[in-house]
Amino acid sequence: MIALTFLSPSRLWLFVVVAGFAAAYGVLQFRRRGYAVKFTNLDLLRSVAPKQPGWRRHLPAVVLLLALSSMVLAVARPARQEKVPRERATVILTIDTSLSMEATDVSPNRIKAAQAAAKSFLDIIPPKINVGLVSFNGSAQVLVAPTTDRDAVRTGIDSLHLAERTAIGEAIFTSLDAVKLAPKAQDEKTPAPARIVLMSDGETTVGRADAIAAREAARRKVPVSTIAFGTDHGTITMQNPDGSGQTITQEVNVNTQALAAIARETGGKAFTAASAKEIRAVYQNIGSSIGYAYEFREIGLWFEGLALLFLFLSSAMSLVWFSRLP
Repeated sequence: MIALTFLSPSRLWLFVVVAGFAAAYGVLQFRRRGYAVKFTNLDLLRSVAPKQPGWRRHLPAVVLLLALSSMVLAVARPARQEKVPRERATVILTIDTSLSMEATDVSPNRIKAAQAAAKSFLDIIPPKINVGLVSFNGSAQVLVAPTTDRDAVRTGIDSLHLAERTAIGEAIFTSLDAVKLAPKAQDEKTPAPARIVLMSDGETTVGRADAIAAREAARRKVPVSTIAFGTDHGTITMQNPDGSGQTITQEVNVNTQALAAIARETGGKAFTAASAKEIRAVYQNIGSSIGYAYEFREIGLWFEGLALLFLFLSSAMSLVWFSRLP
């Protein structure tokens, strides 16, 4: 990331002029020394000439050259990158609510940790960004249409409930539909940028395939950032499907490869989180990249002020030491 640049770099050629002044000053000092050597009676010269200031006589000129250099930098319009909140964007939080989210390998369990992290995400991104909420298990539904009302989204997150099966492909399609529900500004000529943040702890077991949904998201230019949440030793207790009424323990592993493929296909980023702390960190990372952008802001005034400071300093030294301006 470039921290500093110049918006008019062609003007930096003026440093040639500054270098010319420095060279001229050096030539004059050399000629002055040569003139002194031509005076053969050096003892008489020392007796009649005033005491030389030595190195001090060069300081006003050096500081003056620094002032000219700062002026050249100011004219070239220096700018630095600054982090600024985005004014227009839509983010769809798409959260897996399949039964595997009951696993307690993440304290207190996966779904509660995910809910807490998702709500903390709302505090990170700028208030003008629209946030929507989609939940999915065997089917997907829009719980909250994109809005700047953070309380509405928090209420939706608290209302999540679990059910059987996992339909990640359907969740992406539903999230793409939710993007269209975002309110548009009156002067908006181009669609606001959108992104889907999909969190899941499993793999698709029903509905359209992940690859089909990912291709559609890529076609609509909506990146899908995925969070593979949970560990490889998660388990849930469930009714035995043989109808005996007995309970069994079933492993619920995380398919990180499938989620990473979705992110790669759509231009998003893939994350993994195996604890409540990690998933909060992931949401902070995503919030920073979605909610903020880096823009170049001019800082020419800094160099103008520095040039004035050098000019005042050069003048003060020349007046105090030599009773004249440089």
